[in-house]
Formats: sequence, structure tokens, C-alpha cells
Amino acid sequence: MNEVLLRSLTPSVLGILVRRGADFAAAEDAVQDALVEAVRVWPDDPPRDPKGWLITVAWRRFLDATRADAARRRREDLVDEEPAPGPAPAVDDTLQLYFLCAHPSLTPSSAVALTLRAVGGLTTRQIAQAYLVPEATMAQRISRAKRTVSGVRLDQPGDVATVLRVLYLVFNEGYSGDVDLAAEAIRLTRQLSAAIDHPEVAGLLALMLLHHARRAARTASDGSLVPLAEQDRGRWDTESIAEGVEILQAALVRDRLGEFQAQAAIAALHADAPTAQETDWVQIVEWYDELARLTDSPVVRLNRAVAVGEADGPRAGLAALAALDDALPRYSAVAAYLHERDGDLTTAAQLYTKAAQKASNLAERNHLTRQAARLNARGGR
Repeated sequence: MNEVLLRSLTPSVLGILVRRGADFAAAEDAVQDALVEAVRVWPDDPPRDPKGWLITVAWRRFLDATRADAARRRREDLVDEEPAPGPAPAVDDTLQLYFLCAHPSLTPSSAVALTLRAVGGLTTRQIAQAYLVPEATMAQRISRAKRTVSGVRLDQPGDVATVLRVLYLVFNEGYSGDVDLAAEAIRLTRQLSAAIDHPEVAGLLALMLLHHARRAARTASDGSLVPLAEQDRGRWDTESIAEGVEILQAALVRDRLGEFQAQAAIAALHADAPTAQETDWVQIVEWYDELARLTDSPVVRLNRAVAVGEADGPRAGLAALAALDDALPRYSAVAAYLHERDGDLTTAAQLYTKAAQKASNLAERNHLTRQAARLNARGGR
């Protein structure tokens, strides 16, 4: 069973059902039923036109549910419009669905969560981690969003800011390696950039390109993580870096600074340094100050503490860190790094171990465990 093919077809099939009159929650349920049926049937009887097959089966499931629900009896008139099997138009509905999910009836946070779950392909757990909330809380938020848009005609697209937030979170989840969504997020952001003249759209595209340019160097041959300072910069994609910098510069001169432009500026400073030792940490701290002003995000302040530790010394970084909540994801890892820089190997080893226990994926957990073992071997036990 080709799970990648199924995932790539899902947004388009969902979009077709929505355009044909299905409310979003019912359409999503019907598409999920069709995917389950595909997993069962396709290994023994693969269709000649997978997309057409999914559309037909999903539409039938939607109509079956409509007939069974008296409150939706009015939709029985759509039975005669059931699409016939055969090739379906090659239309990419994904970006349109991102805007439709950002419906005005939803709060921005609920719209983002719903889109990530229904269109982006992320699990509730992954979305909860991105929002720093318990999984049960996020599950309730998504359920409320579904109920809100259930029965609502999705013909009022949401705002650009919400769609950018979704694309950013999809890219980050893909970039982590847990789900390969980074390239898809870049593709959709390119489409959005071509359609909308907006400096923050350009800033997000630049940020994605600059981060993605380093992807080949982020892991070793055995799959282990390679920290930024230790990456082989000769493996970075210089064409993507040049494109990202050019897009960023064009956005910055418009003097409408936003958080994605600020993040891209930080990424550009990393990309511009020939070696880790030549990184302009003073400028990076200044950009983090701008970013903290724009977002007031604890995660931004956590990253700023690392930059302060590089620019002004590890004790300055630890002082900046002390102002933050130690329950933040990666807090222990940052504290471990700064304590190691300060020469306190015992505390650093303990904190690396603590950070490994809280890591969200196996590669990060293994990296932090190796860091703790390295320090223990040097006498930090």
C-alpha cells in the first residue's frame, strides 16, 4: 500500500467533496472512510485511477451518511450528482483548503489546529506539542472546531496570517523528520507568494528555504542528529540559501517587519557565516530582541538565551534562561549546553539526561543521551 500516494491525494479529494456541497466535518469523515477502504481493497485490486476511485467511494460514503441523518435529509437531492468512475481533473486544492479551514467563524488557534489535523496530515499529539498544550486539550479544541464549522458553508476564506501559521507549523513538523511535510509546505508557500504580494509571505518562504538548505547536513550517515555548529557547511544548498536571502532582502526593504522576516534574518546570518566560529551572534541577539517584541513567545526567549550565551558568554545566557519557565520544551537541553560551556560538566550531564527523557522524537532523544554519556565519560558523573 502506497501511503504517500494516499496522503498526497487526500486534500484534493476533500476539496472536491466540499465544493460539491459537503460540510467540512462530514467530508473529512467520508474521505477517512474511503482511505480505510483503499487500504483494504487496493493491495489485491489496485484501481487504474486512484484519485477517481477515492472520489467515488468518499462521495458514496458521504451520501450514505447524509441519508442516515434526518437533519441532513436535504442533501439527498445530491445523489444524482454522484461522480462517475474515471479520470478526475488534476487540480491542486490544497492551498484553497488551507484558506477554507481558516474560516471566520473559528478563532485563529482553532483554525490552525483544524487545518493541521484535517489537511496537513499531523496527528493530534504533534499539534499539541507545537502549541505547548496537553494532547487532551488539543483534541477538545479540534473537536470544537469541527462542531463549529459543521453545517457551515465554507465559502468565506480566512485571513493570510492564519494560513501562514499553518504552513509554518507544517514545515516545522516536516523538518523535524517525524513526518516528511517540509517540501510540501515550501511548495504551497511558493504558490501563495506568487498569488499574494505580502512581505510576511515572502518572509516565510525565505525562512523555509534557508532552513531547508541545511537539511542534508542535519543528520549523519547513521541517522544521528548533527548540531548546527558541527554541520558540514559544504553540504548546505547554496542555491536555496541565495534564493532565500534575495527574497528576504526584497521583503525587508518594504519596512513592514513581521515575525517570519525576523526569523528568516536570523537564519540568513547563520547561513552567511563561513564557520560556526564566525557567526555574528551580536546581530542574532538583536534580531531575537525584535522577534520577542513581535511575538512575546517563550520559545523565542529560550532561543534568545542560547544566542546571548554565544554573544556574551554562558553565564549571561544562563541569566537570560533563569527568567523562563523550566517546563518549556528544550529548556533542559539549553540549560545543559550553557552549563557545559560554563565548565559545570556534572550539572550539564544531569540536564542532558533529563532533556533526553522529555525529547519528542527518537533522533533528538538519542542525541541528548549521547551528550550526557560523553560528559559522564569525561568525569561529569
